[in-house]
Amino acid sequence: MTVNDVTSEDAIQRWLPFRAQTGAAADALALFCLPHAGGGASAYRAWQHRLPGVAVLPVQPAGRENRLREPPYERMTPLVADLADVILAEVSGGRRYAVYGHSLGALVSFELLREIRRRGGPAPVHLFVSGCVAPHRSFDDGPPVRGMSSSELVELLRKLGGTPDWLLNDPSVLEMILPAMQADFSVKETYTYYPEPPLDVPITALPSTDDPRAGRELVAAWREQTTGRFDLHTYVGGHFAVFEQAKLTYKHVSEALRAWV
Repeated sequence: MTVNDVTSEDAIQRWLPFRAQTGAAADALALFCLPHAGGGASAYRAWQHRLPGVAVLPVQPAGRENRLREPPYERMTPLVADLADVILAEVSGGRRYAVYGHSLGALVSFELLREIRRRGGPAPVHLFVSGCVAPHRSFDDGPPVRGMSSSELVELLRKLGGTPDWLLNDPSVLEMILPAMQADFSVKETYTYYPEPPLDVPITALPSTDDPRAGRELVAAWREQTTGRFDLHTYVGGHFAVFEQAKLTYKHVSEALRAWV
């Protein structure tokens, strides 16, 4: 995609499909929310109208939901380059913003902010990360997902939770969702961390006690990626605890953004 393609009004609407349903003022602080591998913008739709003074803007990667017919990204660099175009277009008038990413979405959020910094763009007021090991820490989370068969991938999704059984048991649905899932894991598994100075952005990390892919200690290492304030709030639960305990998540996010709304 060219920059003009990515930042046209139509393209921005594809990336931010629920922008018109925020229920917040046009100049309200924007919270861009990036989903987990295989997930879409709808994962965050329930967050809209739950954070006073904040316009929750779920991000829709290609290859799912309203963008099902678009080829999904398989590498980090083009993904964050195109997404940076969208975010910078949305905040070009000086609008303040924050970013939330879960699992793969957290890693993409981190590289997105480094890309925006390289371009000289405005930094967000806060970064929230959950379900994701700090980018500079190595962690063996098992065999590469992009090489798995469909049945192996379905079994992995069952172990992680967060995907309804009726989806996993429907071959026609799996045919639609597995390509995006495999592409997303390709983004993660081909990712290489390159050292850069820490972000000058406060970070809140939200680990869970029983997350098999992101233990608390490795999530806590996000503190090394900021020169600003770092907060850590641990959930009792698994990989998707921040969604299953949504009221607690709203509390942590609202408290972190209070000074900006």
